[in-house]
This record gives sequence, structure tokens and C-alpha cells, in this order.
Amino acid sequence: MLWKNSNTRYGSISIILHWLMALVFIGVYACIELRELYPKGSDPREALKAWHFMLGLSILLLVTMRLYFKATSLTPAITPLPAKWQILSAKWAHLALYVLMIGMPVLGWFLLSAAGKPIPFFGLELPALITKNKDLASSLKKLHETIGVLGYYLIGLHAIAALFHHYVVKDNTLVRMLPRR
Repeated sequence: MLWKNSNTRYGSISIILHWLMALVFIGVYACIELRELYPKGSDPREALKAWHFMLGLSILLLVTMRLYFKATSLTPAITPLPAKWQILSAKWAHLALYVLMIGMPVLGWFLLSAAGKPIPFFGLELPALITKNKDLASSLKKLHETIGVLGYYLIGLHAIAALFHHYVVKDNTLVRMLPRR
């Protein structure tokens, strides 16, 4: 098992972090969408919201680890080399994904702080980042929800691009991030 990235493919650490984050993203979005199935104030709804908060903050922790490995590891080459416009658009899309992975949990933390709500994290209660401010909380909630919707499109675009590279361009973009058989 190759733990570190090589010139031709991502190592196990990068692959595990990538797919674990994908699963956590699914959990974050599932929790916030499924809460709508339950009445406001009900235990299941509140539990789903708490899981949304905790999983969202987990993304912040995982992206920190990913950025460390990205900064200290090789990036496997794409073969054959894609067109320059594809390389540039991939860089912008990845930047947008990193902004999403960092910005949304931090924004959620500020939102809970401004709303005067506890910030749960797997048995811990994290400190508020700002003082309670109902008007600010309302604005942050709208922003968080809007960016969350944009996140669906960004994540979908990322998946479609990987499939496009695999099935249409026929390069190794997707294969580099798949676990070995």
C-alpha cells in the first residue's frame, strides 16, 4: 500500500481523505435536508441539525489535513496532459471547493455564535466566535443557505468533470484518486 503520492497516482492518505470528505459532505447535506421531514423542535429534527453542525465542523478539520498533505506531497501528473483551459478551470474549481470546505464550516460556526446557540462537536461544546446578534444571525443564515445550494452545483460539477475526463477525454484524472483494487 502506497501511503504517499507518487508521480502517477495519489497515495492512500490522499485517497482516504478525499473519499472520507465526500462521505462527510453527503452526511452534512443529508442531515440538513432530512430535518425537514420532522416538525420544528422535535428530537429527530434537533438531532439532525446537531449532526449537520458536527459533520460540517469535521469538514473543516479534514480539509486542514488535506491542505497539509497537498502542500507537502507530489501532485500526480495527468496523462495525457489536458488542454490548458481544462487545467485552468480545474484550478479555479478546486479553489472554489477549498473555499467551500473552509468557508462553510466557519460561516456555520459564526451563525451559531450570532444566534446564541451551542456549537456541538462530538461531546464538546466549542466556544462562540462572536457575541449574540439576532440580525447578523439572520443574514449569516441566508448566506450559509445560499452558499450551501451553490455547493450542490460545485460538487456536482466536480463529479461530472471527473467522469468527463475518464469516459470522454480518457485520461487518468479519475483513476489517480480511485483506491487500488
